[in-house]
Amino acid sequence: MWASVIAVAGTLLGGVVTGLLQERAGRAARREARADQRRDDQLRAVAELVAALGDHRRALWFREDLRLAGADAEALAAARTASHATRSAVTAPLVSVSVLAPPLAGSAREASMATFAVRAAADRDALAALRQSAIAATDRFVAAAGGHLGRGL
Repeated sequence: MWASVIAVAGTLLGGVVTGLLQERAGRAARREARADQRRDDQLRAVAELVAALGDHRRALWFREDLRLAGADAEALAAARTASHATRSAVTAPLVSVSVLAPPLAGSAREASMATFAVRAAADRDALAALRQSAIAATDRFVAAAGGHLGRGL
């Protein structure tokens, strides 16, 4: 009779242990899936911000080049409208990066501010220097993002 009790108890204990181990493995898998999703979201936000900054930098460069060349008011107005649209496109990915990857918020803001500064060119040499500064700030942001996102891999 004791053998039967021990056998039943062992079977029940084995089932409980198996269930606990499966639950633990399931939690670990869910935690890993959430981490992967978070990293994907961060990478997407970084990529969208870099693309938006590039678009805005090009639009500002074109607008400022027209202004410095003495283009007519109609061409300047069209370039201004285009640069306003690209400026608006920077906002959402900048917020996404700041919320999803707070350690990258500072370098994202730096890259954004350097890009926005392209519109303050006094002459073509200054325009080229501001453009290069904006590209360098964006490159620093990308390097910071690579370091941040690479830690989770």
